[in-house]
Amino acid sequence: MRADARRNRERLLEVARVACTSGRPLVLEDVARAAGVGIGTLYRHFPTREALVEAVFGAERAELCARAEQLLAGHEPVVALRAWMDCYADFVATKRGMAETLKVIITGDDGATARAREGLHAAVGGLLAAGVRTGELRAGVLPEDLVAALVGVLLATDDPEQVGRLFDLLVAGLRAPAAG
Repeated sequence: MRADARRNRERLLEVARVACTSGRPLVLEDVARAAGVGIGTLYRHFPTREALVEAVFGAERAELCARAEQLLAGHEPVVALRAWMDCYADFVATKRGMAETLKVIITGDDGATARAREGLHAAVGGLLAAGVRTGELRAGVLPEDLVAALVGVLLATDDPEQVGRLFDLLVAGLRAPAAG
């Protein structure tokens, strides 16, 4: 990619990131204008709204997934899992205005969306496996089930205190039964 094309792409991503987290609808013409390029340049880099949103959130999602390992390195598995849940809630909260576009990305059948889901499931799977190894968490919990439960909580309420209580309830349900 030529240097000017790379700069244009980076500017588009920066402007789109701000627009996506503003809570207002993402208007591609506004993104192009704010980035100082024409709409044709935007479409050359990102042929669809979903492609632009996926590019914006791809890096954030990778950071979120990497955060699981960082948390495990410094905390007990259950504490790391609960802290990661809060990170996930923060990640989702900044995208509320993009719910429909994100739904297309999350439920899509293309390779990028499958890789995105796999990354989240791998991060959660690592947290769950660490808890199973220490005996803190029950075995047999599927990462995709926990991610679905987290999404359900986040769709059910915007109240951070209630989200915290519901996440605590999920963690309590994930704990391994006490040896009797």
